[in-house]
Amino acid sequence: MRSLELSAANWRKSSYSNPDGGQCVEVSDDFTAVIPVRDSKIPHGPVLVFPADDWSYFVAAVKGDRLSI
Repeated sequence: MRSLELSAANWRKSSYSNPDGGQCVEVSDDFTAVIPVRDSKIPHGPVLVFPADDWSYFVAAVKGDRLSI
């Protein structure tokens, strides 16, 4: 597995994050093939990296209210 250099990544908070500071997710759009995701409350913590196509499918499912939890 290759390492992904994230030190210069630009992060943005998801519009679906909780506005009072809880459940905050940040993503970086700086990469073509993958989407890094992190907890905004722990900016130096772990980062999950998803294939861009899978992330697009997930976002479309969230927006379309098609997820069953």
